[in-house]
Order: sequence, then structure tokens, then C-alpha cells
Amino acid sequence: MYIDTHAHLYLPDFQPDLEEVINYSKLVGVEMFVLPNVDLETVNPLMQVVNEHASCYAAMGLHPTSVSANYKTVLEEIVGWFSRSKFIAVGEVGIDLYWDKTYFKQQQEAFAAQIDLALSLSLPIIIHCREAFSEIFDILEAYRGRGLRGVFHSFSGGTKEVNWIRNFGGFYFGIGGVITFKNSSLKEVIRQIPLDEILLETDSPYLAPVPHRGKRNMPSYIPVIAQALAIYKVSTPELVEECTTRNAHKLFNFN
Repeated sequence: MYIDTHAHLYLPDFQPDLEEVINYSKLVGVEMFVLPNVDLETVNPLMQVVNEHASCYAAMGLHPTSVSANYKTVLEEIVGWFSRSKFIAVGEVGIDLYWDKTYFKQQQEAFAAQIDLALSLSLPIIIHCREAFSEIFDILEAYRGRGLRGVFHSFSGGTKEVNWIRNFGGFYFGIGGVITFKNSSLKEVIRQIPLDEILLETDSPYLAPVPHRGKRNMPSYIPVIAQALAIYKVSTPELVEECTTRNAHKLFNFN
């Protein structure tokens, strides 16, 4: 059994055929799905999907690209959801400096606030990091030794970043379709990460693996990612499946 630890199945991309997408994923062995929130507009669609599908589990948080000047008001509403529903993580949260640096300060503050929230609830965090490893590490450093745990979603760093994260402890590396891309540097980096520190994810509907690149990504492509990971780890798809599923159960409380 596989677990897709990062999929946005509540987005409009899946509205026409969500049942078919989930059912087909299960047919190929992907039986559980972690759905991280983005912003206030995605909360209701997210909750509808997890309430209707027992195999879908919600994470609640404010995505860094959705942080703006009024983020505190938005975050208050996001936090309020934790007293009304069950969530298996805080996410996705982090810093994204790829598109826009206008609200960098607010992103830092929102990230730290959501780390505090996760610690207070004993929940893991799902980190979105784009062009911002040093900035994220600066914030995480203040939490060293406090039991913070989570996953670096769609990990895109190099050896330096792998070493920092492994030294910090408590974090997994989310690996998705990018590992199948022809010029991906991840193929070399992945050799430095033990299999028991890796989670499989799709980030559906984004970042579909080769040979589906450019099309809508789906959780049913997790075995394609596992196959590629097995090649670069000199392992087998069966061992990748067993190990990454065990890792997901260690990080997330699915009960």
C-alpha cells in the first residue's frame, strides 16, 4: 500500500471526476491521501472532500503565497478550525520567495506562528520552501531541540540542505514527480537521504512525473515515482513502498 502524502484533491481540477481519481488510485495501490490546505477559500472544498472520503486526511494551514498584509486576520480563522475538526498536520506552511518578496516579513511571522501552533497541538508541519532554504532554516533554528517534526514538501535542496535538515532532526523529505525529470539534480541528492527519511507525494494536480509531465498530476502516479526512487536508491519498488508507507504512519496520526 502506498500513501500520497501531499495532494490537493479539493481543487477545481478534480471536481469533474474525483471519485474516479480516488478509485483508480486505490486500484494501483495508493490507498491514503494527505490533503494540505492553501488559504481560506480552499477550506470548505477541503473539508467537503475529507468528510466524504474516509481515505482522505486534512492538514490545515496558510500557504506562504497566500500571506498578505492582513495575514493575522486570516490566520485567526485558520486556527479556529483546529477546535472544530481533526487535522493530522499544520500545513502547508513556509516561505516562498520565488514569485514575490513583497510580504516576506509577513511570511516569516506567519510561518513562526504556525510552528508555535503545531507544537502546542503536538502536530507535524508540512513545509513549503521555494527559493528560501536559508530563510526557513533561520526560523527553524529557534526551535531546535523542542521536538518539532514534519516534512519538507517537494524537497528541492542540495547536499548542504540535506545535511542541515538531517542534523536538525525530526523531518522527512517529500519526494514527488520532479525526481523523474530529465535534468533534475534530485537524482544525485536522493542518494544521500536514507529511505527511512523519505515520503512519497504527488502535489496533485501539479508536477506530474514523466511520462505524464505537463498533464494533470494524480495520486495514481505514486508508483511511477516509487519506481524512479527505487532506481536512484538502488532498491526495489516493493521496499520503497513498504518503507515510505511506514514513514508516513510514523509522522502522521491517521487513527
